[in-house]
Amino acid sequence: MPPNPKRWAALWVIALAQFMVIMDTSIIGVALPEIQADLGFDPESLSWVFNAYVVALGGLLLLGGRLADLLGARRVFLAGWAVLAAGSLAAGLAGSIGVEIAARAVQGAGAALIAPAALTLLMMLFGSQPKELMKAFAIYGAAAPAGGTAGVFLGGVITEWLSWPWVFLVNVPIALAVLAIAPGLMPGGARRRGSIDLLGALLATAGLAATVFGVVRAPAEGWGSATTLLTIGGGLVALGLFVVVQARRREPLMRLGILRTPNLAAANLAQLLLGAAWVPMWYFLNLYLQQVLGLGAFAGGAALLPMTGAIMLMMVVVAPRVMGRFGARTSIVAGLLVLAGGLLILSLVRADGSFAVDVLPASLLAAIGMGIAFIPSLGTAIQSAAPEEGGLASGIVNTSYQVGSALGLAAMTALASAQGAGRLGDPAALSDGFSAAFLGAAGIAVAGALLAAALLRSGAPSSSPAGDGEPSTAG
Repeated sequence: MPPNPKRWAALWVIALAQFMVIMDTSIIGVALPEIQADLGFDPESLSWVFNAYVVALGGLLLLGGRLADLLGARRVFLAGWAVLAAGSLAAGLAGSIGVEIAARAVQGAGAALIAPAALTLLMMLFGSQPKELMKAFAIYGAAAPAGGTAGVFLGGVITEWLSWPWVFLVNVPIALAVLAIAPGLMPGGARRRGSIDLLGALLATAGLAATVFGVVRAPAEGWGSATTLLTIGGGLVALGLFVVVQARRREPLMRLGILRTPNLAAANLAQLLLGAAWVPMWYFLNLYLQQVLGLGAFAGGAALLPMTGAIMLMMVVVAPRVMGRFGARTSIVAGLLVLAGGLLILSLVRADGSFAVDVLPASLLAAIGMGIAFIPSLGTAIQSAAPEEGGLASGIVNTSYQVGSALGLAAMTALASAQGAGRLGDPAALSDGFSAAFLGAAGIAVAGALLAAALLRSGAPSSSPAGDGEPSTAG
């Protein structure tokens, strides 16, 4: 089959989708203090401005992948942008805590339709062109952390020069532009017959939401309190029931047998732990810059721009070459260990610290580790599955990263709060709390490296000539 002549133009729209999905987790970072002041969030509930989006995204991604397989990726992709626009409009106009959190959940639901459909479209466009596929993965992969870090900068610009509602409202014109141009660029894809497991989607989302809520509230309620135990226990029961339902359904949301595919489960575990280490680092680093070092919204966002440049360089230029030379397993393990090193250095942050000494070197090191690990783990997870389950594989790997992000942030928020991060106005206590979160995230990254080393099967390095930047899919 000849390659689609519009594939590269379509790829940039797909990369924009990934950029926006991840940016919407980070663009609110700089605006959090103003959102907290205007709407009355307390330190624990403030994390739900982030978590409501991530929980809805993580809980519904499998449903989004299933819908992409059944209804066609282009249809689901466009529907997701429409839902994201509606949620963004509601979040920007919200005047209360409840409305803000609900609107963020709607945004997450839209993103849960966009993300797996985008990856499915990428495979449809480039799956028959192995040499181009890794380039496409590199551009797509770079869009995720670039969106995360660039979102912090854009959030700073918007918050400083406009007002915090615009960190949400900016999505609306972008969504309308995508809805106008994407139909002419994206392959249609045929509909398939099959059922939709709404019960499974409900159990996955409710289980994740309850577990995250219980972990976030545990420092205030007490880890041994009945509320904490019932909430976390109820979440785990719902997740267990999700597995039972999937095992018994004829057309489940997630065919459990797919996890027996070589390397698929291990690569998804690497993505989960990568998200659990990276997202808390971003979240607390942003708070450290503003609440301890005293940077304004614009300066705080600009301070993280070097990470964006480092990540994009690593993902687009370096990571494919490293993967081609050493294979996915070595790349993932090395990347997670380098990320852990950056987090360990960040755990030394001081109340009287500075950006140049306490933040810049460590954040660049962490960005290098993220850039090396992300592409190989993403590519391995997607390419391990059969083509007809591309939407499911896309949904699983996106779910892994977002669930890891939500659970990692919830756990590190609890840890930071227990160590003093809730004492606003006390730089020493805040630094102690943030330091504990960075140290905990480093432990997660080390655990990810050890598990990847133990569970991933080694693959032969690419046979491409050195320096051509074209890794094979082996490993």
